[in-house]
Amino acid sequence: MIGFTQRYTIDTLPVAREGRAVALGFFDGIHIGHLDVIRSMSRFAAKNGLKSCVQTFINMPRNSGGELTTIEERLKILTELKIDELLVLDYNDIRDTDPGIFCAEYINMRMGAHAVFAGDDYRFGANAAGDTDLLERSLEAMNIDTFICEIEEDGGRKISSTWLKELLSEGRPDRYAELTSGRYFTYTGRVIKGKQMGSKMGFPTANLAIPEGKFRVRRGVYISHVTIGKDTYAGVTNIGLRPTLEDATQDICETHILDFDEDIYGAVITVELVKFLRNETHFSSPEELIEAVNNNKQDARQYFGM
Repeated sequence: MIGFTQRYTIDTLPVAREGRAVALGFFDGIHIGHLDVIRSMSRFAAKNGLKSCVQTFINMPRNSGGELTTIEERLKILTELKIDELLVLDYNDIRDTDPGIFCAEYINMRMGAHAVFAGDDYRFGANAAGDTDLLERSLEAMNIDTFICEIEEDGGRKISSTWLKELLSEGRPDRYAELTSGRYFTYTGRVIKGKQMGSKMGFPTANLAIPEGKFRVRRGVYISHVTIGKDTYAGVTNIGLRPTLEDATQDICETHILDFDEDIYGAVITVELVKFLRNETHFSSPEELIEAVNNNKQDARQYFGM
């Protein structure tokens, strides 16, 4: 059991005498459609004197390129939404579970659900064999109310985590933010020591190793927000292999923070990708790189009105 202010639980939940309303899903990225499901559940819980609970997963398959939001990031967002409880299921434990058993053992017994909410594209159980029709039929027999929410469309396309990943692969973090109710894609981690080549060229950078399992965006340079503690700064971030300086073998998130000159090695920072500027480029000389970085800094200053 890990603290979600005492409400983030792996595998099972304590008994809730008042009962629960539960939003079912993975909720990766927590886009507008997810928010509709979660807020509908939360309103129902408040109106009927139930605990509000969101169920999500860890250890989902990575064949889709990784997670948009880590479990810690989903936890933070749900805390801001004032959800009472978060139930985290290990996908490896339930991937082969029959849909009917999932309804009976997990939703009815472990969650103690009085009502469940899910998107209209919700699938569950072994081989994703369970759909919303089966969910409704199974839970009706257990006297559990089921509410299926129609996932919102934008421009005729249903909003989904897959679409969000496409946008990030195309270098469109601003469009990503539109579909997540204003939340930008982020990388969070401790600042690590690099080779300090940026400092020698006049633009020191805060470097993060991209967390394992986190989605890799399009390589290139972005205008960014950088949060250190309670303070947020403007920045220019490069995601990639640093081909001009070292041609690394693993992607790095490195950020030059504008008008900032403090030693933050070891500090935990969050980098929000706001706007894509250009592809990662192999320059023929350090001087060309310096000129490009200065242009990127000017672009960022203009964007932020600095």
